[in-house]
Amino acid sequence: MNYTPGLHVLAEISTDATHLLADYAPLRQFYAERIGAYGLQAVGEVFHPFEGGGFTGVICLTESHLAVHTWPEFGLLTFDVYLSNFRRVNDGKARHLLEDTLSFFKATRYTSHEVRR
Repeated sequence: MNYTPGLHVLAEISTDATHLLADYAPLRQFYAERIGAYGLQAVGEVFHPFEGGGFTGVICLTESHLAVHTWPEFGLLTFDVYLSNFRRVNDGKARHLLEDTLSFFKATRYTSHEVRR
């Protein structure tokens, strides 16, 4: 049996829409909608705003996790999603979540890496 446990997608994203990096509420709602649309299941989440701007957010999924960390003062965020392939292949969904995130934040530049596990 040739089994790949999952795909981990990591990205560093730049944006001029720094207001989106300061308040996590719109992103939280956006991810809730995207997670549901992709048939993934959230089992918990933590979002934390930082004094002076920015936030960190982590959503725990039955398939693993999604995390975002923002720095409005630099127009920068990091993105991290890992989806397990235990019951179905979720590689495309991990890539779509990156694409969705790039669109949400109106990315001007990004670098990404994929790690197969």
